[in-house]
Amino acid sequence: MTHSENLTVHAAGCVLWRRSPVDGELEICLIHRPKYDDWSHPKGKLKRGEEPLACALREVAEETGRAARPGAELPTLRYLANGRPKEVRYWAAEAGPGVFAPNSEVDRLLWLSPAGARSRLTQPRDRSLVDALLASLRLA
Repeated sequence: MTHSENLTVHAAGCVLWRRSPVDGELEICLIHRPKYDDWSHPKGKLKRGEEPLACALREVAEETGRAARPGAELPTLRYLANGRPKEVRYWAAEAGPGVFAPNSEVDRLLWLSPAGARSRLTQPRDRSLVDALLASLRLA
């Protein structure tokens, strides 16, 4: 392992989606984290020895209260966070059953249209994942 890999923060998450119970249109789940006051896709750091997909599904459950059925792997995002390289692997995931309960880590959750999600996401880099999700679902 190189020195830079040692310092890299590894995380994983999902672009969580569902069909609207009202009109059947695609909706994307975004979470609000009060600590950062941002809107993002559910994600979090890998625990020691944890597989990235297992981490992504655990984070969805912890942050949204939902079970999720994973689909295609989406692009990995790499960026600096607090001066350290961070690598976040993402999967498309269809929302399963569950109920959101606000907590100190995530206080709000929204289901938005792809366009709504794109404009609400705090980090521009997260918007590319919306497009990747749409492309993966068109192929499915």
